[in-house]
Amino acid sequence: MPVHPLRTDIRTHVPVVIVGAGQAGMSASYYLCRAGIDHVVLERHQRFHAWKEDRWDSFCLVTPNWQCKLPDFPYRGDDPTGFMIKQEIIDYVEGFARSFDAPLHEGVTVTRVEKTGSLFEVDTDQGLWTADHVIVASGGYDRPVVPPFAGKLSPEITQIHSKSYRRPSDIPAGTCLVVGTGQSGVQMMEDLKIAGRDVRLAVGPAPRSPRWYRGKDATDWLHRLGYYDVTIAEQPDPKSTEAKTNHYMSGRDGGHEIDLRRFALDGLQLYGSVAGMDGTRIRFLPDLEKNLDDADKSYVGIRKMIDDYIDREGIDAPEEPPFEKLWKPETEITEIDAAAEGITSILWCIGFRPDYDWLRVDCLDERGRPVHTRGVCDQAGIYFLGLGWLHTWGSGRFLGVAEDAAHIAKTITERHKTPTAIPQFG
Repeated sequence: MPVHPLRTDIRTHVPVVIVGAGQAGMSASYYLCRAGIDHVVLERHQRFHAWKEDRWDSFCLVTPNWQCKLPDFPYRGDDPTGFMIKQEIIDYVEGFARSFDAPLHEGVTVTRVEKTGSLFEVDTDQGLWTADHVIVASGGYDRPVVPPFAGKLSPEITQIHSKSYRRPSDIPAGTCLVVGTGQSGVQMMEDLKIAGRDVRLAVGPAPRSPRWYRGKDATDWLHRLGYYDVTIAEQPDPKSTEAKTNHYMSGRDGGHEIDLRRFALDGLQLYGSVAGMDGTRIRFLPDLEKNLDDADKSYVGIRKMIDDYIDREGIDAPEEPPFEKLWKPETEITEIDAAAEGITSILWCIGFRPDYDWLRVDCLDERGRPVHTRGVCDQAGIYFLGLGWLHTWGSGRFLGVAEDAAHIAKTITERHKTPTAIPQFG
């Protein structure tokens, strides 16, 4: 696909600027191209950079391939219930990009977006643009989260964030303490275990999900019962829903559940949430059992949703044995000496924060999160795309990003029915 040359005039006006060329930004571009709306996509790296450079080697989808529904480009392979591995995902998104001619400018970093009069100024390291509309599709994974007390840990213990992890050989010899049990944390822990590495896990409050239940993948049942169609506005507590960690499970080797109690039975040392560090001392909250119980509560809740749906619809589905806890901690370990335990590295898997320092527009709340309705802000002309729970559960994923992009493109098209006069700058 050709890359359009960057115009070099001092100011370049275009009706729409899209910031970011991941699946969200490129989906918006697809619909704007189809609507005949002139626009540019500005990407500081290369398109789909996160899929190519920010995922570990054994990464694979956690949701099945049939949920990959980029605009007019659904998954077309022969394994719809499988889970694409990293290179297959890259091939999929690149295939989508080749399906149309996006006005893409790679290697362009946006440094400022600000409203001046009726237009937005979009300042970059390669020139200044003006636009009537700006779509922020830069994602929410800019700044790796590491707690302040990490700075007090002995420098003899290597600290690595999940963003930098690629393979077990990245981890120094010795025991690795993985901190966090979101999807990345549990999968990286398993990656290290499979490689025969000595690993321990600090368990946070993330929920877990069944994988295969009563004859189908749990995500298939959730799709059938309409879970993925529920909007954020229909949630009892939208702010709480937005902040929730994703349920953990795996798509590796055909997909499986991750039950940390089973790992503990097999010898994995579990701790509660990390509470502090000082030298070689690491402190933990006494919340391991609670966090395991809360994860199981979510797991059992999903099973019950599926059971109720099967009963309500009279579906003939195989029965499953009742859930039982395979293990529970005898004591809560609240402090260890990492050196004495042979821990030589910490792998932080506690998430990311978006970076909106360049966005000087009044469209964020006190938490720094966008204020919007399905990506459309009250501040006219600013839109967000690709964030989790932007509209539904699938908004930040291949499942729902196309519908959200179509909605934003439609909104822009309706607001742009009469062509904008292109300002002349001397």
